[in-house]
Amino acid sequence: MKSPARVGVGGAFVPLLPEIEPPESPVPVGASFSSAVFNISTSIVGAGIMSIPATLRVLGVGPAFLVLAAVAFLCDASVEFLMRYTTAGDSPEDASYSGVMAESFGRVGSVGLQICVALTNLGALIMYLIIIGDVLSGNRSEGTVHVGVLQEWFGEDWWTVRSSAIAITVFAVMLPLVLLRRVDSLRFTSAVSIFVAVVFVFISSGMAVYALFHGTIQTPRLLPDFTHQSLFELFTAVPVIVVAFTFHFNVHPIRAEMSCVSDMTPAVRASLLLCSVIYATVGLSGYLLFGDETMSDVLSNFDRSLTSPLLDDVVRLSYALHLVFVFPLIFYSLRLNIDELLFPKARLLLVADTSRFLGLTALLLAFIYLAAMVIPNIWVVFQFAGSTTAVCLSLIFPGAIVLRDVHGICKRKDKVLAGIMITIAVISSCIAIYSDFRSLFEGKMKSSSSL
Repeated sequence: MKSPARVGVGGAFVPLLPEIEPPESPVPVGASFSSAVFNISTSIVGAGIMSIPATLRVLGVGPAFLVLAAVAFLCDASVEFLMRYTTAGDSPEDASYSGVMAESFGRVGSVGLQICVALTNLGALIMYLIIIGDVLSGNRSEGTVHVGVLQEWFGEDWWTVRSSAIAITVFAVMLPLVLLRRVDSLRFTSAVSIFVAVVFVFISSGMAVYALFHGTIQTPRLLPDFTHQSLFELFTAVPVIVVAFTFHFNVHPIRAEMSCVSDMTPAVRASLLLCSVIYATVGLSGYLLFGDETMSDVLSNFDRSLTSPLLDDVVRLSYALHLVFVFPLIFYSLRLNIDELLFPKARLLLVADTSRFLGLTALLLAFIYLAAMVIPNIWVVFQFAGSTTAVCLSLIFPGAIVLRDVHGICKRKDKVLAGIMITIAVISSCIAIYSDFRSLFEGKMKSSSSL
């Protein structure tokens, strides 16, 4: 309704009240630097943190720390390569990892990347639910009974068994988080996830210091012990550390929501530094606590009381809570890549198509839950398949993009570094797979206690 008017000078009608303009639609505020650091760090620190102490057992403290630093450096370089080619791209599709791969290697490169991302993320999410189930309801693998926290506190009941505890966690906690349409909406849960990871680090470090003062720790080995393992077996630790630093599939979604995309590289470096410190602290603490008995999933070592049952429960629950909050961030990337594989020519974005969004979410959650129920332990699968695809995502594909150099923007030193990345990745992965197959056939590989 228009406002009343009065006659002004020259007979012109002048409104008594100013016209009210319709409010402009609010412009979403971009993600901040700290939000990007939290989300990247949450993408990095997942199930891989539990395997770091075992890498110290295999490699020794000195070589393990050197490999940690080297992998962090190579991952920083690979992300910088991806950002460089993302900026150089001409089309909006280039603002994604699959778009950069498609620009360099066509449809084959894009599909190959999406398959690797899907397999890596799917395996990680299944592992998360299995570990959460172990923490809450325990497991009975290999004839040994490990009682879960819920069973310790409340005894055997229908809702404390594994299937019910995981189902309640998925639908009551994870489902509301995975239904969020923007990855930046997970910044608060990412912050909580990093906080509980830091709590885990402080508690495990405190337990290690306590054991040190009471003389109950073993002297750590600074170098590998070749009397009980071959040179080839040392290479099994390298893919595990690469998996622990694989976060490249979430770089572009996080970058797309930043208010200043130039802050992405500093955010990645800050996250890598933070996670390297966390990994080194957890690895050393776990190795000091358990020595040569350190298992591939060090959380299994906390099943028995070390200093007090309460601290054991706090350690297990803090890690389970961390995985609960990491789950939706990894699920976001998995859902996006599955959608690109199944609906490459969809006219609407996934977040704008409600039926497609909800359908994919429901199907993926159901599959991950059922897989976690059927597969008691996926460590061997994770070692053979997950680490290989993760190596492709973090080192081989970025290096190949640089060697292809469709924009002609890389210098000679960049191509040399890319060649080194690919060579290290291929050699270490091939040797690790060979060593794992040999150990498997010799009956030495046990999924719950060895790499």
